[in-house]
Amino acid sequence: FMMRIAILSSTLTLALGLAGCGDGSSGPDQPTLRILVTNDDGVGAEGIDVLVEALIADPANQVVVVAPESNRSGSGNQTGPSAVCGNLSVEPAQTRSGHPATAIDGCPADAVNYGLDMGIAEGEPFDVVVSGINEGQNVSKTIVLSLSGTVGAARAAAVRGLPALATSQGLPSPGGSWGYEANAEIVVAWIDEFRRAVLEEEVDAWNLNVPGCQEGEIRGVVEAEVAGSGDGAFSTQDCESDLQNPTTDVEALNNGFAVFTPIPLETSLVGGTPIGRK
Repeated sequence: FMMRIAILSSTLTLALGLAGCGDGSSGPDQPTLRILVTNDDGVGAEGIDVLVEALIADPANQVVVVAPESNRSGSGNQTGPSAVCGNLSVEPAQTRSGHPATAIDGCPADAVNYGLDMGIAEGEPFDVVVSGINEGQNVSKTIVLSLSGTVGAARAAAVRGLPALATSQGLPSPGGSWGYEANAEIVVAWIDEFRRAVLEEEVDAWNLNVPGCQEGEIRGVVEAEVAGSGDGAFSTQDCESDLQNPTTDVEALNNGFAVFTPIPLETSLVGGTPIGRK
């Protein structure tokens, strides 16, 4: 994993440097990926729209959106029908930019389960699931293991045998703007770097958090451990920090790094019901 992140860091540097140059295509020889995109902020949220638009810029990405019909933040690993998740009814919808989507009256894990079942039933299974871009970071043990619906969606995919990425955008400084576009560039770089590995069915799940840099720039991409304490988990980020070699996701994010952490795949966790179809 560390080697992969080192490779991705170089890819990211190039990707960010070329942002806005060219059409984003990974080339005619690249294998096609069917990507299921979901979130926990709801199908009409800005973050998922920016993510989808970045992914579909590459014709080698076939993107299908299945997401909660409204905000289900904090629902963790829960599935419905329930008071929290809803009655699991579905209806056609669109993202903000008009990309076709399916909205489910359910939690993020429900959206993933529905989308994966739909793909299987239609004979077009998915290759990878991306959850986000979440409005606000998802770092530290309590949030990652039991509260984050963004992470819960990625975990739901992974326990069903699919690679998955949960991605969240750090809180901006007061009055600052969200940096969804930079986050989406990292996701696109991740998809491009691991396209062949994903198609070889290497199953893992990652949690990505990207700083909102009001001053300075993203300092790089690192892997770190999930912080055991929630101290600083909701801080804004200092992209002009000179701290080196952060050891936890909280420390890395708050000091200007985009940070990957592996997602534990346990299916019985505090704050949520077991993931998966009955």
